[in-house]
Amino acid sequence: QVQLVESGGGVVQPGGSLKLSCTPSGFTPDYDIIGWFRQAPGKGREGVSSIRRSDGSTRYGDSVKGRFTASRDNSNSTVYLQIDNLKPEDTAVYYCAASRSPLAILRLPQYYSYWGQGTQVTVSS
Repeated sequence: QVQLVESGGGVVQPGGSLKLSCTPSGFTPDYDIIGWFRQAPGKGREGVSSIRRSDGSTRYGDSVKGRFTASRDNSNSTVYLQIDNLKPEDTAVYYCAASRSPLAILRLPQYYSYWGQGTQVTVSS
């Protein structure tokens, strides 16, 4: 079964950090862009970060700039999202998604073909 697998979510206190991982399962990746999205209860899906596997270039949403850092390890096809200085408003299910389209760097969900199942991040004291 072709899928992306996220891991690394959890419960952390405000100001804490987490590192999420996204790995393909069941297929050899032929996509160039991985996006990270999040969805909080009652809200729409927000694209927080995108990274190009070929050159490592990244983009971030305004709400996470300076706190979120995307990186990749092409030796194992894994993409990471380092989240620092977590805030309660970061609480959400985080998804990674993959795309062959260069427009996916804009972090719009319609450009992504493969999605993971999501990992919960909860920020609470």
